[in-house]
Amino acid sequence: MHLPHRLRDLFADAIRGMVDDPSEFAGMIRPTTDPKFGDYQSNAAMPLSKRVSADSARELAERLAGRLEVGEVWEAPEVAGPGFINLRVRESFLMDALRRMLDDPRCGVEVTSEPRRVMIDFSSPNVAKPMHVGHIRSTVIGDALTRILRFLGHSVITDNHLGDWGTQFGIIIYAYKHFGEPERVDRDPVPELAKLYRIAQQLIEYRRAVVSVPELESSLQACRQQRQQLAATRTADAKSAKRLEKELRAADRRADTISGELEAARRKVAAVEAAPELKDLADAHPEIDRAVLHETAKLHEGDRENLELWRRFLPYCRDEIDRIYRRLGIRFDHTLGESFYHPMLPAVIDRLRAEGLVAESDGALCVFLDEFEAPMIVQKRDGAYLYATTDLATLEYRQSEFDPDEILYVVDSRQGEHFDKLFAVARRLGIDDIRLVHVKFGTVLGEDGRPMKTRSGSLVGLEGLLDDAVERARQVVCDPDRVRQLDPPMSADEREAVAEVVGIGAIKFADLSHHRTSDYRFILDKMVALDGNTATYVQYAYARTEGILRKAGVSPDDVVRLADTHGLRLNHPAERALGLLLLRLEEVLVSVREDYTPNQLAEYLYETAKAYAVFNDQCPVVQAESETASATRLTLVTLCGRVLRTGLSLLGIRVVERM
Repeated sequence: MHLPHRLRDLFADAIRGMVDDPSEFAGMIRPTTDPKFGDYQSNAAMPLSKRVSADSARELAERLAGRLEVGEVWEAPEVAGPGFINLRVRESFLMDALRRMLDDPRCGVEVTSEPRRVMIDFSSPNVAKPMHVGHIRSTVIGDALTRILRFLGHSVITDNHLGDWGTQFGIIIYAYKHFGEPERVDRDPVPELAKLYRIAQQLIEYRRAVVSVPELESSLQACRQQRQQLAATRTADAKSAKRLEKELRAADRRADTISGELEAARRKVAAVEAAPELKDLADAHPEIDRAVLHETAKLHEGDRENLELWRRFLPYCRDEIDRIYRRLGIRFDHTLGESFYHPMLPAVIDRLRAEGLVAESDGALCVFLDEFEAPMIVQKRDGAYLYATTDLATLEYRQSEFDPDEILYVVDSRQGEHFDKLFAVARRLGIDDIRLVHVKFGTVLGEDGRPMKTRSGSLVGLEGLLDDAVERARQVVCDPDRVRQLDPPMSADEREAVAEVVGIGAIKFADLSHHRTSDYRFILDKMVALDGNTATYVQYAYARTEGILRKAGVSPDDVVRLADTHGLRLNHPAERALGLLLLRLEEVLVSVREDYTPNQLAEYLYETAKAYAVFNDQCPVVQAESETASATRLTLVTLCGRVLRTGLSLLGIRVVERM
């Protein structure tokens, strides 16, 4: 049930004739922040009065209020302040709507009348190395959008565009050939391949760091000298002094950045030189970075040995990431990686040539776009293709194979310019009937506010984070004092299951509760807390609804019969507040779909759980004062549990019956 849409239609009728396009003002509706101002509020009269009337905004608001056909849904509107129009849902309508929700497993959410075919590209790890913390955002945001759009009635196709063909496999192939142990890889392939990748990557980073340390030291010294010169500058002019202060701050920021890079490079050098085996490997492979690129080029050219190794290693790498996906409860319709599109890349270049879109620059083929300073490179001087080429091939394939109305790329904000260029080139190729959207997101930070990394400087592994979250959840929700109060007591198996559900849910909800474009700090203790805006708090609210229904000894069918026998009546403000929130699920889901922002659903579930806590404290259910009060409260408990379970499921989060 989408009450703001109903109000929008009422206001459109009331405004019609005043302006050419009533929708510009009719949609200015929002829930009120204080129940004393009603349930919803419109401020349309204030901007509208500047366009159509000599009357004050308040006078126009009173005219509009008089023209609203409120019908059976709304009480008579009230005008407040400089021109706000406040509206309140009729009690009779609210109770009827709650009764209808009892029969509706979709919690009052209607299927869209305008379904679209939407393709969602998300997660997309490089399969040759373990998934890390950087993959969590794309994975859970993409999965949540998939679930929500499908629930609303859209046809959704998901694709995990795997990195299964590039330099990462050149790294594994080189490492296996030069310092791998075939017997150990055959015996235990997944950890051994991961180990080989880590060693080779560490050696590559060591070689780069050895070169960069003196360069960074020189840059840092120059930056500090410049800073000293600026600090010694004297000026009596206030404007010049302000400019000087700005330049000093900029110099300090540059110095901090270079200092951080230098510290990281020194750590990489020290880590290798402190380990004799690694140092021996580094000395034995001084050109490892170039050699890896050579092995990658051989793979792309169809070298028999490298192709055979790639075919042998790829299934092991895929099995490893699939295990993580199973734990997260995430599935894909397609997993078409870069290797799938590699044979199509020459045709992409041919089409770009035919359209007159490519030009040679320093031996590379580029697409120059007026709106960008730098071109989009599609083929390097050595003939190698780039991500842009693969993405164009992918887009053309998706257009012909799936015919989507819309494609969502759930990818890091730092790739913004890449997608801007990709979409611009797509339009020049005539792909303009598909809505292309970069659903960008920010970075997961550590408690120190910096990108979350290990002490060695690598990104934190995702599986380790999941294990840590489950262990912390076990301590919080399965501690002996809590489980001892449950009847019957929790078995060991149930405690393990609860810890897994709560721990995994905590990580997902913590990510999804932030606006996707924001960075956020990964603080595990806060994520699994039983209070605050956490999955644990919402899951606990759901478990409490189940506990009350068990204590009352009623099933959902019993609640329906009680509601029909004794009727419903909302006599307490906490009852009404909870009932009104339960009707807002569709409203929230539609907003998520419009802005691709699952945090709106997470916030709604938290607000609903808080409203339920107030209701639970102030409105006895099992010992209600009358049969009608009991039927009403059992209805609210049943519907609240259903809404919380449904909403969490749409975020990819499970629930448990007891906590």
